Formats: sequence, C-alpha cells, structure tokens
Amino acid sequence: MTPAFSLSPNVVDLAYVVAAVGFVVGIKALSSPRTARMGIWVSAVGMVVAIAFTLTLAEVERYGLVAVGLALGVVIGIPAARFVRMTAMPQMVALLNGLGGGAAALVALAEFHQFAPLAGRADRDTVIAGLASGLIGSLTFSGSLVAFAKLQELIRGAPIVFGGQQVVNAIVFAGAVLLAVIAGVAEEPLWLAVMVAASLVFGVLLVLPIGGADMPVVVALLNAFSGLSGVATGFVLDNNALIIGGTLVGASGTLLSILMGRAMNRSLTNVLFGAFGAPAAVATAGASDGHSARATTAEDVAVMLAYARRVVFVPGYGLAVAQAQHDLARLAENLAARGVDVKYGIHPVAGRMPGHMNVLLAEANVPYEELYEMERINPELPQTDVAVVVGANDVVNPAARNQPGSPIYGMPIIDVDKSANVVVIKRSLSPGFAGIDNPLFYEQNTAMLFADAKRALEELVAAVKSV
Repeated sequence: MTPAFSLSPNVVDLAYVVAAVGFVVGIKALSSPRTARMGIWVSAVGMVVAIAFTLTLAEVERYGLVAVGLALGVVIGIPAARFVRMTAMPQMVALLNGLGGGAAALVALAEFHQFAPLAGRADRDTVIAGLASGLIGSLTFSGSLVAFAKLQELIRGAPIVFGGQQVVNAIVFAGAVLLAVIAGVAEEPLWLAVMVAASLVFGVLLVLPIGGADMPVVVALLNAFSGLSGVATGFVLDNNALIIGGTLVGASGTLLSILMGRAMNRSLTNVLFGAFGAPAAVATAGASDGHSARATTAEDVAVMLAYARRVVFVPGYGLAVAQAQHDLARLAENLAARGVDVKYGIHPVAGRMPGHMNVLLAEANVPYEELYEMERINPELPQTDVAVVVGANDVVNPAARNQPGSPIYGMPIIDVDKSANVVVIKRSLSPGFAGIDNPLFYEQNTAMLFADAKRALEELVAAVKSV
C-alpha cells in the first residue's frame, strides 16, 4: 500500500529540524524541576512531528503495520507510565533503554535481508552502519535486561563474578567484532544473526559483574548505548530524525555517565570492570573504635527536631522503597510551621538512577528551593542541629573520607557526621549496596531509629505534633 500523498524530502528534513529543536529545548528544560514538565511536553511534540512527517515519505508502504506498532506502544506505554511506582522507575528506564537497543538490532537484521541479493554492491556505509546498529543494539538490549533484573531483585544485586571473567568477556567481544567483519564482507544475514547472538551474550557478561551501587552509572551508560544504536539505525534508514535524536541521547547519556562516575570518584573503566560491591573483608567500625550503635525512639527524635534551629534531611533508596516521600514532606512541613529551617541534602547518585530523589520529592510537592545538591549542603552541615538520614547509606559513609583501604575511599559524600546530631532511620545495621559497614552508625553523635522509613516518619509526624 503506497501513501495517498508524499512530501518532498526537503520538507521532511525541515520538519526534522523543528523536531530536533524540540528535543534540544526539551532536554535543556529537564535540567530543572521547575521546567521539567514543560521539557517533557516539548520533547514529546518534537517526536510527534518527526513521526508524522516520516509517515509521509514515499518509502513507507505498510501503514497497517505502522498502525499496529503505534497501537501496541500506546496500550503498553500509557499504563506503564501511569501505574509504575516511582521506586520502579529505574527498572522502567533500564527496560526502555533495552527496547531502544533491541529495536536497532531488529532493524539491522531486517535491512540485511535487503542487502543479501546485492552482495558486493550494497552501499558500504550502510552496511557498516547496520553492523554497528546490530552490535551496539544487541548488547544494550541484553545488558539492560540484566540491569532490570538486578534492580528488580530478580537476581542478586551484588556483582556476579567467576574466574577469568574479564578474559572471557574480551574473547566474546572480539568474537562479536570478528563476526561483524565477516558479515560485512559476505553481506549475509546469517552471519549478522550470529554476531547479534554473540553481542547479546556479551551484554549479559558485561553487566553481571557490576554491583547495585553502580546502577546509576550503568543506567546512564546503557542510555548512551541506546542513543548510539539509534544513530547507526538512522544511517541505515537514511533518517535524519533518528540520527539527530540518537546523537542527543548518546551525548547526554555519555556526559551523565561521566558525571555520575565523578560523583562516586570512579572511572567508567572501574565501574565496568571493578566488580564494585563484591563482598569484602572490611572491619566493623564500631568494633574497632570500641563504640556500639545507640538506638533511639520516635518520641526522643521528635523533641530533638521540634527544638532545632536547622534540620537537614538526606534521603536515599530506603525512602523510595518505603514510598515514604509524602510522610517526609509532611514532617518537614510541621517543622517549618514551628520555625525550623528545613533543607534536603541530595547526593547525585542517591537511589538507583540519576535524579531519583529529586523526582520522588517533587512527587510529594517538596519546594524546589529546599533541595540542595551535595556541594551546596555540605558547607551548611557544621551549623546544622540535626541531620536526618532516611534510607541512605553509602552516600553518607565517612569511610569515603578517612579510610584509605575502603572500596569507596575518595567518593564525595554528604558530610552528615559534621552536624551536631545525626539520626539514621534504617531497619538494621546491614551494609548498603557497596557491601561495607558504615562507621557513621557508631559515632557518638549518631542515634539509630530502627524502623521502616514510612512507619518511622509517620510516628515522627505524630510525635512532633504532640511536643
């Protein structure tokens, strides 16, 4: 079925420029919670423009299949966006990254069926782009599925390692590249399919040894890979919208990966090959210092908070798991009504994806002015009466500052231990995703409120009201 009408390629390219401007403006707007909603709408409109004008191209012949694909996307996408909890958003992002890579690999396989009858005569640039699309897209798909499984706790989040793993990974990757060369010379879909299979295996092997503490970096990196596979697919299909959009995603994902690595004082090489989070023999700080953790009650903490001048809340993944962001916001509102200066300290890798805590607190209508990034909140902590850590662990671990032998040594942290008093809301003394003990729990100015974050915050709200 051919289209009833078709537009000039120049008109379509002009529409792609408009869509690209929408993508750029939208991504820029996402840098601030104040403009993020507008940025999403602008980007969405840009994507609609790109899709609509693509459908006017003469090359589009089967509108029935296009309609089926759009319908499936709507049926699956809208419920997923509306009903997936914020705690599961990292898993959803990982899946979306994987779908982008998988789509790129499928396009590469489909296009090679057209190359086969033209062996030796197909456009060499298109062949190379197809190979890149299949290679990067496949490893992105399988790697994202493993990341999803780790985040969803379908498999253990700690690194899964075995002897000679890096050698095996190198051999599998080299094999995939060699198969790509063979497929490019022969222009045979069979060789490409074998290369895709090898790339899928490599994606699994690449992410398995990466621990849960590194998931923010991994999610950002896989996002960059999905963008690069989109760029390659754009060259295969000669579609400028895919090239522009994929470049933006690839560039932003790469920069975000680098920034996340810096926030953890770790290189991308160390993230990918360091097996960070593997069980290690780390001495218990409390035992070595002769201190024990001091438990407290919600009533005692409420008195401390009610009569404080400044309180800083430091949220972590435990807050997200307990879905306690609304309770935290309610506690902060009660304290502010009593004249307490309330702020939130946000670590860039708190949670399981970049910006996870910002999104959670925005959902609870926490004013953006009260959110302070790590660099802004640290200078204020020595003048803070009470720092309340809610479900965070590694991002407040002072071992990163003063224990050179620690796996997280050198990682920038939020210096809650410099506050006059520290309250840690946590279910137990168990280590975080880094798999190491936290000396903060045993400091003399630290009190542990052992409870689920939601229950603890509910009790604190009630107790503060009665003070």
